[in-house]
Amino acid sequence: MPRRIRATLLVLLLGVPVHLSAQEPTPTTATVALKVFLDCEPYYCDPDFFRTEITWVNWVRDRTDAEIQLLVTTQTTGSGGREYTLRFLGLGAQATHQDELRHSSSATATEDDRRQGLVRMVKLGLAPFAARAGAVDLQVNSAGRPAGGAGVPQPDDPWNYWVFRVSGNGYFNGETRSNSASLYGSLRATRTTDLWKLRFELEGSRSTSHFEFDSGDSFDSKLISAGASALAVRSLGDHWSVGVNLSARRSDNENMELAVRGAPGLEFNVFPYHESTTRQLTFLYEIGVSGFQYQDTTIFDKVSETRPNQSLTASLVTKQPWGSTNLSLSGGNNLDDWSQNRVTLFGSLNIRVVKGLQANFFGSYSRLRDQLYLPKGGATDEEVLLRLRQLQTSYRYFVSVGLSYTFGSIFNNIVNPRFGGGGDQVFFF
Repeated sequence: MPRRIRATLLVLLLGVPVHLSAQEPTPTTATVALKVFLDCEPYYCDPDFFRTEITWVNWVRDRTDAEIQLLVTTQTTGSGGREYTLRFLGLGAQATHQDELRHSSSATATEDDRRQGLVRMVKLGLAPFAARAGAVDLQVNSAGRPAGGAGVPQPDDPWNYWVFRVSGNGYFNGETRSNSASLYGSLRATRTTDLWKLRFELEGSRSTSHFEFDSGDSFDSKLISAGASALAVRSLGDHWSVGVNLSARRSDNENMELAVRGAPGLEFNVFPYHESTTRQLTFLYEIGVSGFQYQDTTIFDKVSETRPNQSLTASLVTKQPWGSTNLSLSGGNNLDDWSQNRVTLFGSLNIRVVKGLQANFFGSYSRLRDQLYLPKGGATDEEVLLRLRQLQTSYRYFVSVGLSYTFGSIFNNIVNPRFGGGGDQVFFF
């Protein structure tokens, strides 16, 4: 069969739902899989969804390892929706080939609508490159997975799936009578496979402030925090996972010279893990031991202590055509004193009520009965105003509620960025 015809058939398979009967022979997996680098902000593209829906390519972490750079940029359309420009840039052997596609989503589209539309366009754009690379024999069903459950061949990886990230940030501001500075740095190492998830992290921050008052007095503050953590999780099938969490940290705000914790845990997911980009309902139980060394004597006359504890977290995450949810309820307590406990409810909800009308909610509420670290001496007025010390409280909450309604033309896909501005604007009144 001519290559052009085979490429056309692949495009049709990618864009039209296809049911493969059990009587059909299992296709052979392609010996060549495109290496694709996704260059797009996660807020717009949902890279995890791309990886689970388009499994017939190898998604690489660095542009220099790729054969295709998929560059996705966005602009707001006249109707309040969003236009996506997808540029497929060939690299290496594909360097002479490039393509550009556009996709528009309406202002009333949900997150799932947008990402489903993007995935369809990405499949169409990658098809000609797959044909040229010799991957045209790979048959793909409507979900974007190889028929019969076959996957692409795994490439040789000299890093053995380890990914390292080093980051540092500095923030500085000031005026005549005040100035402040903040420094932050972190180091992370992760390794993720179907069987194991490993993560190691170091981070630290330092914040200073200086204020001068009308009386001529001044006030200086300094806050330091640092932490280290390790996580190891092993898959036990489609629904179960077992792991261990280790952490150590210092926090001036919480009167912690050193706090360490070790806790093994067990997680159950009601839905199979491969559906995680669409829905998850998980229950995570952890039981462990925490040790504390305080900077100042606490309200319980402690300078150090060791406490056994446990926690249970239920979490629901969905991304559906009607909207998205992220809800969690967690509770924990010290095993040697159950009156010392904490319950936290967190939720974000975005619902398409009717066409054009969306409701969104974001909030959290914590009931606190475990502030063992509060210093006996209390906090000064300056420390209270500048939030330099954690204060005693029985609860903590944050709530945001909103409604939006869009109506009018649904056909305006025109992008006009004129007078959009590229930074702060100066206004004269």
